[in-house]
Amino acid sequence: MNLFRSAALVSAMTFVSRIAGLIRENLIASIFGAGAFTDAFFVAFRLPNLLRRMFAEGAFSQAFVPLLAAARRDQQMPNELIDRVATALFWVVSAVAALGVIAAPTLLWLIASGLAREPAAFDAGVLMTRIMFPYIALISLVSLCGGILNTWQRFAVPALTPVLLNLAIIAAALWLAPHVEPPIVALAVGVMVGGIAQLAIQVPALRRLGLLPRIGLSARAALADPSTRRIMALMAPGILAVSAQQISLLINTHIASRLTVGSVSWISFGDRLMEFPQGLLGVALGTVLLPSLSAAVATDDDAEYSLLLDWGLRLAVVLALPCALAMMLMPEPLTALLYHYGRFSTHDVEMTALAVQAYAPGLLGFVAVKVLAPGFFARQNVRTPVKIAIGAMLLTQALNLVLVPRFAHAGLALSISLAALANAGLLGWLLVRGGRFRPAPGWGRFLLRVAIGLAALTAVIEFWLLHFDWAAMQSSPVWRALEVLAIVAAGAAAYGIGLTLAGLRPWTLTRRPRR
Repeated sequence: MNLFRSAALVSAMTFVSRIAGLIRENLIASIFGAGAFTDAFFVAFRLPNLLRRMFAEGAFSQAFVPLLAAARRDQQMPNELIDRVATALFWVVSAVAALGVIAAPTLLWLIASGLAREPAAFDAGVLMTRIMFPYIALISLVSLCGGILNTWQRFAVPALTPVLLNLAIIAAALWLAPHVEPPIVALAVGVMVGGIAQLAIQVPALRRLGLLPRIGLSARAALADPSTRRIMALMAPGILAVSAQQISLLINTHIASRLTVGSVSWISFGDRLMEFPQGLLGVALGTVLLPSLSAAVATDDDAEYSLLLDWGLRLAVVLALPCALAMMLMPEPLTALLYHYGRFSTHDVEMTALAVQAYAPGLLGFVAVKVLAPGFFARQNVRTPVKIAIGAMLLTQALNLVLVPRFAHAGLALSISLAALANAGLLGWLLVRGGRFRPAPGWGRFLLRVAIGLAALTAVIEFWLLHFDWAAMQSSPVWRALEVLAIVAAGAAAYGIGLTLAGLRPWTLTRRPRR
């Protein structure tokens, strides 16, 4: 298997999804602005979105894929395992979804008590929470199906499914919102339609493999199965291990709801922009590395295991650092390009740009965690990442005490960024100290060459930024878009040239790591 080709395929599909996600956020910003009702939608969507992150990109896959890969390697029939897990997962998350619908007012108050200052917005948030909570059941089954397809190295369909969610929300914003009251509720309906579409698109691919899950009527029997209990035992701590960023974001949402109206929207829009490179890099690398790392562990091939992690980290550094630097240098033009239309004001641009700039330093940490965490989960070691995740969450909240009074909503984003860097650093250090991961030689020279490329990128962007007032260009959106894209392209070219002149050929990282 060509790892880079697989990662590129997942990244390409994720790119399409992220583009659709940015269009979605652009429409939300321009149609609804950054007021109390938009805050209510982001808060209401936070819980199902949190579950999506924990399952679709985290704990479930980390627990399920290694066991399924082992069953496939031993030439066992995987259908019974799949059916039992599907049955247990369906009934458990359905019960959770039902409880969420009933307890929506309490949950919303716990997540964002500050919304209660606007009773109409709070009521809309309760309604949207009730509409969207069943999405948890849908996305859990989507995650199960995606894990099966990824294990059989069918990466394209699972990577493409998030596009359908974004398209459904876009359609709801354009065509359903004018017909409901308040209009923002249309977005919640779009989430549910998108969840159904995400599940439906995976059925044909699973049927062709003969691996379509069958949900039984007895949740008790499925939960009593040793394999199911093993997966659930691995998932419970793994949820914290791979979702520290999201849990911190949930806590930060509550804090943001008590700041200036619009703060929840500003950090949400900033987070969406940061998620673009994070999804392209981190999710793609983590998705393709886990099956290969699990296979290396199963054959006790420590050399292959180290090579895979080293390759993933080098690729993360080469790709994530220039993205992070660009976000730090040009947060306002990027924010204006994506959101400065319709009801999204110049003040909203300034506030969101601060959040983008604060998220930027943590991008490498976010991506590196996606590379390093599978190194533990492939060995079915969840305890160590859990301890680190808990420490990262505590660090985030400790930093909030210092940074929020000074930087308001941007302090919340900066706390998450710094904690992500600490999380990744500790994961890497423990892997090296444990002797399982032995980085290949030449890291010092590699980082020096990357630094030369970053210097070239900085020079080009700083020179170009001097000539424009981005907010004032709202009346010329096409010209503004061309200028921003030209700066991004020039910066990328300067970075590539800098790397090449420094002696680093980026294309060498596209090859499968060799001993």
